[in-house]
Amino acid sequence: MNILLLGSGGREHALAWKMRQSPLCERLFIAPGNAGTAQIGENVSLSATDFPAIKSFVLDKNISLVIVGPEEPLVKGVTDFFRNDAALSHVAIIGPAAYGAQLEGSKAFAKKFMARHNVPTAQYAEITSHTEGVEFLKTLQPPYVLKADGLAAGKGVLIINDLGEAIESLKVMLEGQFGDASRKVVIEEFLDGIEFSVFALTDGKNYVILPEAKDYKRIGEGDTGLNTGGMGAVSPVPFVNDELWQKVEERIVKPTINGLHTEGIDYVGFVFFGLIRVGHEPMVIEYNCRMGDPETEVVMPRLKNDLVDLFQKASAGRLSEIQIEKDKRTATTIVLTAGGYPNDYKKGDVITNTVREDSFGEGGADAIIFHAGTKKIDNQIVTNGGRVMAITAYGDDIPAALSVSNKYAELVQFDGKYFRRDIGLDLLKVN
Repeated sequence: MNILLLGSGGREHALAWKMRQSPLCERLFIAPGNAGTAQIGENVSLSATDFPAIKSFVLDKNISLVIVGPEEPLVKGVTDFFRNDAALSHVAIIGPAAYGAQLEGSKAFAKKFMARHNVPTAQYAEITSHTEGVEFLKTLQPPYVLKADGLAAGKGVLIINDLGEAIESLKVMLEGQFGDASRKVVIEEFLDGIEFSVFALTDGKNYVILPEAKDYKRIGEGDTGLNTGGMGAVSPVPFVNDELWQKVEERIVKPTINGLHTEGIDYVGFVFFGLIRVGHEPMVIEYNCRMGDPETEVVMPRLKNDLVDLFQKASAGRLSEIQIEKDKRTATTIVLTAGGYPNDYKKGDVITNTVREDSFGEGGADAIIFHAGTKKIDNQIVTNGGRVMAITAYGDDIPAALSVSNKYAELVQFDGKYFRRDIGLDLLKVN
């Protein structure tokens, strides 16, 4: 079949890499893609939110399956666009309709959904008035968690220790610090624990759970400095034992998927559970309506199933037939960033010493480079974003995999390159 994947980051390169391995995949198009996806499929100069242009391309290329990588087109209704167009209604699409995508697109929507279905999460208040917000903040203990209700490009969460600063920050947010996304703010109690991520693929009734992962958001080693889109990830997560896994499925995954089904929400696609272990109990920090990045870059290498077959089964409502198979090895990924990220950074620097992903794990290269912020100009690959590449490797444990990821991170060269060398090492001390 012919497949169209929407998106341009490391997540999309990892999904494309995995789908390309399937005998069910005849032609693979990525819109708009990056320099890495161009090596394994055909990049298309389309915006992931230009729905009429996507329609023309899908019909012209006889696309049977569309995978939506990022959240923005889902929140803006790309699935609804396909469902409601007679010429497109036969095309399978992986990604929820806009109403279901509010699980990510609106923090308040997600919190109310969790409350309806008894999914464990932090105490919260939905705030549109500064006065009301101040009163709620005074009932909490520091630190204070303020979240823009809508999509804010990963920048809409503030964790503040001082009450006065939190009150002032709330005022700035409500006045439009993050545009319309923060005209409403969700204030939460702070949960003290260790975070991890779980990913389910659902057909709207049934589900399968993919390998779990843990990502690292802080720019500096030792989890210091500014928050970023993610500096690396590991899978599996050593502290996620059988007991915790069972609690996650019974208390969080099942009620969530059952809630989607009983409420009649059109949801065929991924549910990302951003979780935190408090004591030994799992709680939900957030939902996303797509795979995480850079977690996808360690989840896909550990998934042994045919990904295209999984998507077909999801579209047909047949995920109950599937058993997930996981590679027992550990996978680590390290993100290479442009100098200055997550603040101002430069684009257009030439990248050298990359390896091709088609030799990964087959007697060739022992690491794979998933491209994110890259593009090809005049036969050279250059930087085109803050997070440039994610370097994934296998190992028998975290130190073994990390040493290989670090080795290739050192080899790849571009001006201003920065990366963390400690991804996952903190987990060696967690029980």
